[in-house]
Amino acid sequence: MGSGTPVSPESINEFRTRFSGDLIRPDSPTYDAERSVWNAMIDRRPAIIARCKSVDDVQHAIRFAREENLPIAIRGGGHNAAGLGVVDDGLVVDLGGMRDVVIDPARRTARVGGGATWGEFDAAAAAHGLATTGGAVSTTGVAGLTLGGGLGWLMRSYGMACDNLIGADVVTAEGQLVRASASENPDLLWALRGGGGNFGVVTTFEFQLYPVSTVFGGILIYPFDQVRDVLRLYRDVTKDAPDALTIFAAMLHAPDGAKVCALVICYNGSAADGEKAIKAIRDYKIQPVAGEVGTIPYTAMQRLLDDGMPKGLNVHWRGDFVASLPDELIEASVSAFAKAQSPLNVMLIEQFGGAVSRVASDATAFDQRDAMYNLVVVSRWTNPADADTNISWARATSDAAKPFTNGKVYVNYIGADEASDRIRAAYSPEKYTRLASIKRKYDPMNVFRINQNIPPAK
Repeated sequence: MGSGTPVSPESINEFRTRFSGDLIRPDSPTYDAERSVWNAMIDRRPAIIARCKSVDDVQHAIRFAREENLPIAIRGGGHNAAGLGVVDDGLVVDLGGMRDVVIDPARRTARVGGGATWGEFDAAAAAHGLATTGGAVSTTGVAGLTLGGGLGWLMRSYGMACDNLIGADVVTAEGQLVRASASENPDLLWALRGGGGNFGVVTTFEFQLYPVSTVFGGILIYPFDQVRDVLRLYRDVTKDAPDALTIFAAMLHAPDGAKVCALVICYNGSAADGEKAIKAIRDYKIQPVAGEVGTIPYTAMQRLLDDGMPKGLNVHWRGDFVASLPDELIEASVSAFAKAQSPLNVMLIEQFGGAVSRVASDATAFDQRDAMYNLVVVSRWTNPADADTNISWARATSDAAKPFTNGKVYVNYIGADEASDRIRAAYSPEKYTRLASIKRKYDPMNVFRINQNIPPAK
């Protein structure tokens, strides 16, 4: 299945009569722009990009690709660092024309098109004083982030994005539209909550929402020569933090290229309570050299990191879960970052716990409920010739932290060239087996395999 066989003009013309969206081919003037994704290192040339406007379009596109023996990639926001939203010589089912966000303020729910970004979702929900856990960068697609789990600033209050997914409309590998909810195909809903894009094309997501309008948030910047003390402070504050407080720590570069460290803070509550929660940071002997924390709209918090994560850079990243931040891990991380050559390289420590840890282990496919932190190495560069140097740095940095990790990974942080054992490391053996069984039920031929693939059980 899916050899990328050339498609005849007659077949394309016949497909076009059934398809209401836009078909973009290599001779289209917008082809290069449409095939590009967030990670500039990904340079793939699909045979057809089918920009869908409706569920019917998605169904026609999948049936056409199967008839023509074309591999299928599914693109929501196109933000995945592994470039899974595009495929050589195949068909891209692009959901960019399906971005509607419909809020039901009485039920506190949202129905969201598969091509919407978190920025679009957040703005629509904010008009009603509502929100749910979404990505920390607003240009990220709702689809990919949610299907892999979905971390964000509200996760310690309300769980991951996938924990708040209460329903979905899914087009299967046979081109059939099915509903996934607690009462309809509950096995499929379970798999969609962290199992990645393996099981079908989600054309609509339905989320639970919560009353959130403003948060107490911002960024504090510290000099790099104080980074070890700042990370110990971070460890102490996050160890017993209230659920409303989420903090990410980062090692990065200032605009002048100097290495710095930062604390990115979000408190889901009032400024008075937020100040109490970060009192240890305010009173610490080391004071920030830049940045501020205060009351801001939740939508502003969601955009806070956007400028630091632009489209068009070459990106290779790796992520590993850890249960704690011992001094030895802090030292290994700081020493590794000190060797970073690209001024665009970043290391993040993302705080989990809170409501994430209280969801029953078997309630969702997402599996890392016990980890307190995720250590993320993001290597970025502009000149393609610098790829080997920067990828080597990311791998060496990840290897230096390996003795302190729990061996588990976040499926959304698996890179383009990583082996299938990394995908297995995102799930317990029992969950992986269950996911493979559900894959066999909904996609026995592994039609949807341009993803962090879980092959169907034999």
